[in-house]
Amino acid sequence: MTGTSRKLTIDIWSDVMCPWCLVGWGNLRQALDALDGEIEAELRWHAFELNPDMPEQGEKRTAHIARKYGRTPEQSKQVQDRMREAAQTAKVSLDYEGEDPAPEAMMWNTLLAHKLLTWVGEAHGPAKQTELKLALFEAHFNARRPIGERDVLLDIAEEVGFDRADAAAVLGGSEYTDKVRAEERAAWDMNVTGVPAMVVEGKFMIPGAQPPEAYADALRRVAEKTEARTA
Repeated sequence: MTGTSRKLTIDIWSDVMCPWCLVGWGNLRQALDALDGEIEAELRWHAFELNPDMPEQGEKRTAHIARKYGRTPEQSKQVQDRMREAAQTAKVSLDYEGEDPAPEAMMWNTLLAHKLLTWVGEAHGPAKQTELKLALFEAHFNARRPIGERDVLLDIAEEVGFDRADAAAVLGGSEYTDKVRAEERAAWDMNVTGVPAMVVEGKFMIPGAQPPEAYADALRRVAEKTEARTA
């Protein structure tokens, strides 16, 4: 490679309910920090609902893990402990950080959150979309806000700097429901069955939450391949 920083596009399919998506983001961020001056990435987030049939009232997280994966409550807790350790390594947090008493840890339907994210990416660009994505991660994991609820999502959108009326129009209409479904079909067409799933330069898939060095190595290889093709 030359001394010029190479620009890459990374499309990330994920869900704001997904702890491994936050872990993957933390590790990717570490990789990009290590590649500073060598590779510059534009991140674009895409919709993937882990639980599209989740009812509006949500479900307790431990019960959800036990039901969906056939684990006992003790096994469910062990899974959550492993995820917490992975998050610490990724320099992100899955822990509640608000005031006591802590709200119940819940899982929510994320269609409305994905509608907001899709709109922001289209109307305000990748950087603002990432800002909203991280705000939603924080709201879910660290504040345990009910992000399946319309008014809570509008509050978060407003906190990030978006017009509340514009956001409300997005949530109330069908246009971005259709766009979310199109993003999910694109994932299925690529045989993406779990998240996070990252696609670099529209061609190179990096599945799952990888360690920072794995992301760095993959991005270097893609940069070398794309540079060779344009040389």
